[in-house]
Amino acid sequence: KRITAILPFYPYARQDKKHRGREPISARLVADLLKTAGADRIITVDLHTDQIQGFFDGPVDHMHAHSQLADHIREGYNLEHITVVSPDSGRVRVAEKWADSLGGAPLAFIHKTRDPLVPNQVKSNRVVGEVEGRTCILIDDMIDTGGTIAGAVKVLKEAGAGDVVIAATHGVLSHPAAERLASCGAKEVVVTNTLPISDDKLFPSLTVLSIAPLLGKTIREVFENGSVTSLFNGNA
Repeated sequence: KRITAILPFYPYARQDKKHRGREPISARLVADLLKTAGADRIITVDLHTDQIQGFFDGPVDHMHAHSQLADHIREGYNLEHITVVSPDSGRVRVAEKWADSLGGAPLAFIHKTRDPLVPNQVKSNRVVGEVEGRTCILIDDMIDTGGTIAGAVKVLKEAGAGDVVIAATHGVLSHPAAERLASCGAKEVVVTNTLPISDDKLFPSLTVLSIAPLLGKTIREVFENGSVTSLFNGNA
């Protein structure tokens, strides 16, 4: 009757537009492949950009791991001392949602530059916002090689931040991410298991949360014709 493809991590999500001539838009290709293979609906978690939903002709349930990550922060840290930090100006809107869910925590972001000729790497520059003495929750959708996020931790520490906690949905953790994150000075690195994390990528400060409850609830709502929107908790 209907085929639903469940992709906790959407492949090639970062390749959603052309940065230079002759580059493919691979995120659209993946959507076309799924459609051609027979998928009628897609369930996925924390797309790199929302516009990818428009690449697929059928319904796309774009879920968010924000609630699981934020619950972990609420349970482990004093919210009065927290500042939510976006790794760049482009994710400030996501950081605002985090701040609201953490009791109206103040915001900061890191101004950074990117070399278009060097893939997956960013040079972090300076902090915009007050972070001195604060517990900084550094948020992102994914961690690949860890260079960007480790550089952000260094910039925050240089700006006088207290503890730095990294929270991201997708732990790609390409080499040498584990080594970088383990030694970057972050108190804790929190990710979900939307991608399998092998034993060689584990390190003492890494916490892996299960995405299964969110996907399970989503599947139930879809197949009982319920409301997937009810799972967003205002974070859609």
